[in-house]
Amino acid sequence: MERKEGFVRDEQRREVVVITGSSAGVGRATAQEFARHGARIGLIARNKERLEAAKREIEALGGEALVLPLDVADAKKVDDAAAQVDMAFGPIDIWVNNAMVTVFSPVKEMTADDYRRVTEVTYLGVVNGTLAALNRMLPRNRGKIVQVGSALAYRAIPLQSAYCAAKHAIQGFTESLRSELYHDKSQVSVTMVQMPALNTPQFDWTKSRMPHRAQPVPPIFQPEVAARAIYWAAHNNRPELYVGFPSEKAIWANRVMPRLLDRYLARSGFASQQTSEPEDPNRPNNLYESVDGDYGAHGRFDARSSGSSQMLWATERRGRFAIGAIAATLTGALLFSRLNGKGSR
Repeated sequence: MERKEGFVRDEQRREVVVITGSSAGVGRATAQEFARHGARIGLIARNKERLEAAKREIEALGGEALVLPLDVADAKKVDDAAAQVDMAFGPIDIWVNNAMVTVFSPVKEMTADDYRRVTEVTYLGVVNGTLAALNRMLPRNRGKIVQVGSALAYRAIPLQSAYCAAKHAIQGFTESLRSELYHDKSQVSVTMVQMPALNTPQFDWTKSRMPHRAQPVPPIFQPEVAARAIYWAAHNNRPELYVGFPSEKAIWANRVMPRLLDRYLARSGFASQQTSEPEDPNRPNNLYESVDGDYGAHGRFDARSSGSSQMLWATERRGRFAIGAIAATLTGALLFSRLNGKGSR
């Protein structure tokens, strides 16, 4: 048995993982990351074609996969999928809530249906996945739930009110759940991973009312950075993880000067989310139905995206840094003591 900061892994049994939104983007990259470690993965998303492509990738990397095409807004289907994973692979060790949809639009042009649908998928999809996981993890008194969040859970930006609201809601839901798990002294744990801007296909299929094509707000990271963070969070006892310095900076800046950020984003937040290319208002979007085609994990911003994060690298080695700092402090104290002793003599 291997223990890593509160998480116990049985090396004799392959890890069983469920990932929602696993047909593209961060979910697809996360499935690949778990597959490299030999996991057995339940793949949940709406598009069966992309799920089958993800399954082939997982098997090529040494993992196993079960394709589960469904909409996470349907709580019963999510719970049924969890039962299928249990039956096919055994008890679920890790559940990753990643599925999302959004709308790029000023609030004044949004509709009630837009808000309802984004809430059903991006927020209630997390609730549905969490409940399905808890139904199986709590009786066994073990398991890890990872909520894929965003710096926007703390600092909302213009043109993404529905998505920001959903991420705010996930943050509140997760904090309540974490407190209850502490109260019950449960061995089930939950963590939220707050993401920076990522190079995923969502900017080519998200519903948009903007005049120009959408882009992530630079600096941009590759989805593999997010995947490594999710894998690390799933195996370490960290309640919350900020991925990349931009996430940390946005969250802390909002705590210190939120009204100044309101003004700053009023000036910069519209242009920073759009390229110079005009948007096609008639292109398909995935708000209600999945868009055809296998988009993979990456979007169209490879040339502008970083494949690593120094902050994540440091986070993963925080324990070593702490030991090194303690050793350096003790060494310095001992040296000072000896020098001081010599001076006295």
